[in-house]
Amino acid sequence: MDWDKLRVFHAVAEAGSFTHAGETLGLSQSTISRQIAALEHDLRTALFHRHARGLILTEQGELLFRTAHEVFAKVAMTEAMLTDSAERPRGELKVTATVGIGTTWLAKHVREFIELYPEVRVTMLVEDRELDLSMRQADVAIRLREPTQPDLIKRRLMTMHSHAYAAPAYLKQHGTPRVAADLDKHRILVYGEAAPSPIADTNWLLAVGKAAGEEPRVPVLQLNNVYGLMIACESGLGIASLPDYVAQGNKRLVQLPLDIQGPTFDTFFVYPEELRNSKRVNVFRDFLVRKLAEWRF
Repeated sequence: MDWDKLRVFHAVAEAGSFTHAGETLGLSQSTISRQIAALEHDLRTALFHRHARGLILTEQGELLFRTAHEVFAKVAMTEAMLTDSAERPRGELKVTATVGIGTTWLAKHVREFIELYPEVRVTMLVEDRELDLSMRQADVAIRLREPTQPDLIKRRLMTMHSHAYAAPAYLKQHGTPRVAADLDKHRILVYGEAAPSPIADTNWLLAVGKAAGEEPRVPVLQLNNVYGLMIACESGLGIASLPDYVAQGNKRLVQLPLDIQGPTFDTFFVYPEELRNSKRVNVFRDFLVRKLAEWRF
């Protein structure tokens, strides 16, 4: 099987269209189309169903894609291991983190890491869904829950805390709640129902201070992204529960002196067993541990 054609097929299957695959590979749509047609001719089978909205893999295409994905993941892992044979850390390092940690904390400190290790090319993948490290969707992850997969190495980073926050302008207009029951008189902002969060009681502000069987408070806004929730809170819309790593040091927010705090959760640095001896991974892990020790959440 021709390696170049397989590479093009893998890109098309991931992108779902010739156009997007061409942008990824730097090839024209016509070149991509010819390569796929040639591969289908070589294999004597159709790999895609073509329709107006894009491409869908056939059953045979699904089989080839799964195999090709595993092959390319192994090749990428081997490349990483060979690169790490150099004396200094170098090469690409794909880091995945949640939107909150990635945009409000890690992005502030990644410059220092890159200046310390200029030969490491960092790619940050910031999203709340968990990427598959074993399939090399990323090299390392900062996660808000302990992983259970046996092929992943984990290092606990620290315990994070959540508190209620509001903008000074909101508190000036509506007053400052001091006990949980006071929240009945305030506008509450919460995560949307679809928010992917491992934290228990994410929307604790809706029920805290309520008697058993009493209806929870109704939020004025649901938003399934912690960074967006912080921005809405900064605007003076209402009170939100935010992790301290998002809100601490933010002069546009005030931590409320409530008689109760929000949930706590542990953060973990996670990477595949195959990268145990990777210099890039090890120096990045040590950098995170040091920066978190300096930061007081």
